[in-house]
Amino acid sequence: MGAAMTTPPNMDRDRYMAELRQAPERFDLIVIGGGATGLGTALDAAARGYRTLLLEQDDFAKGTSSRSTKLVHGGVRYLQQGNVSLVMEALRERGRLLQNAPHICHNQPFVVPIYDWWEGPFYGVGMKLYDMLAGKLGLGPSKLLSREATLKMLPNVEPKGLKNGVIYYDGQFDDARLAINLAQTIAAYGGVPLNYMRVTGLTKRGGLVQGVRAVDAETGSEYEIDGRVVVNATGVYSDAVRQLDDPSEERLIAPSQGVHLVLDASFLAGETAIMVPRTADGRVLFAVPWHGRTIVGTTDTEITTTPLEPTARADEIAFLLEHAAIYLAKDPTPADVLSVYCGIRPLVRSAGDKGTAALARDHVLMISKSNLVTITGGKWTTYRKMAEDTVDAAALVGGLPERPSPTVDLRLHGWSKEPANGADLLALYGADAPAVRATLGEGSGWSERLHPNLPYHLGEAAWAARHEMARTVEDVLSRRTRALLLDAAASVEAAPAVAVILAAELGRDQGWIDAQIAAYRSVAANYMLS
Repeated sequence: MGAAMTTPPNMDRDRYMAELRQAPERFDLIVIGGGATGLGTALDAAARGYRTLLLEQDDFAKGTSSRSTKLVHGGVRYLQQGNVSLVMEALRERGRLLQNAPHICHNQPFVVPIYDWWEGPFYGVGMKLYDMLAGKLGLGPSKLLSREATLKMLPNVEPKGLKNGVIYYDGQFDDARLAINLAQTIAAYGGVPLNYMRVTGLTKRGGLVQGVRAVDAETGSEYEIDGRVVVNATGVYSDAVRQLDDPSEERLIAPSQGVHLVLDASFLAGETAIMVPRTADGRVLFAVPWHGRTIVGTTDTEITTTPLEPTARADEIAFLLEHAAIYLAKDPTPADVLSVYCGIRPLVRSAGDKGTAALARDHVLMISKSNLVTITGGKWTTYRKMAEDTVDAAALVGGLPERPSPTVDLRLHGWSKEPANGADLLALYGADAPAVRATLGEGSGWSERLHPNLPYHLGEAAWAARHEMARTVEDVLSRRTRALLLDAAASVEAAPAVAVILAAELGRDQGWIDAQIAAYRSVAANYMLS
């Protein structure tokens, strides 16, 4: 096993920026993009001993990497599509992730409720194949349940017409917390993860990419940074970076929007999730317990624009409410929605595509004529394998010394045997939890709740600023904690107190506090149903 990273690494944005200004150096790899793929790639490179810089235009996991269904899974729907190789790879990576970050990821039971007689044998056989493909990294055997056992595991499932159920096991995690742990692990291996650094151009010599131009979003200062190889890991923005390299490049990404509704725990009493493999229009529906809430998702809607803050459409919300009512005994209404969040999938086009729901979720790796390496597609569960493949290719392109990837069993920062699914969300900090508790005792009121309806503490804002490179109120309330997703309205009420703590930690003034509160309210409005 790789050594676990336990003490908080010195992830200090101000120091990183000072080093870029004072002693610019040539990096081995420059990774553009601070979501799952970029963070994974930068970690793989740094762990191999390559001098690595990661540049993210906003905050780590600002996009879809913080807006997933919170599942570490093989992908039952891909099995239905016949993509056995993708499912096998994802199931292997699922097992590795649960071993390398057990404080973030845990085993989650799912039940498929059966309402038609033929579904039991059909899905029962499918789940046995799922078990078989997982092999030694399986999380538990699937089996057919009686109607009584199904109702016991899913007390809030719609009982009318229920015949029986099928139980199987997959993984669950906190996506944004995992992203922060990846950034911390990058730093611990000597890499430089930088948020709020927007890449505006690529530099070339002899027709080959040799670095990037980037702007510090906080100061407006421009930087030109050299790198032996540049990796484009920007997800739904991959085409924009490819066109910085070659404006004639055709679009590769077919973006798809996925919407999730967050309800209170009463809609799914117990710890078992519901998975509906095929709704009336052919989609997969999940109802998943997470952080004391119920997440219902997801949609798969083809879109043409990719904003940093996508918004759910009325028909998507209506679809989720309607279908949740079919399978839940308690029918949710718009008034029950605590938060609605939306992510954009970077699906890859191919000839003859028939809509985004049919597109494969495999990752695609490309090298341009000028040596820009692009990695896109894929999903959170397979981020590590995507990263390994990318760094293998990048090392060849950049003429770097050949070194094997050590990440198969590399324990991520915070690794701890404490369970990730405990009622106390401080457990998500893993080995850092005692130090976080100590921080809560430093300031007046820091051990108090951010809000009566939220499971977080005021002092976590100070911890986030000191050790996790949180720079804004949104960073704290959306990604260092998950307050925005758990209860958007409550998070808005907590924003002023968070802004005051952040201002003290970052040396900001009252004008900054006022601007941050206003900016956060604007963002949070997208997460609330009017």
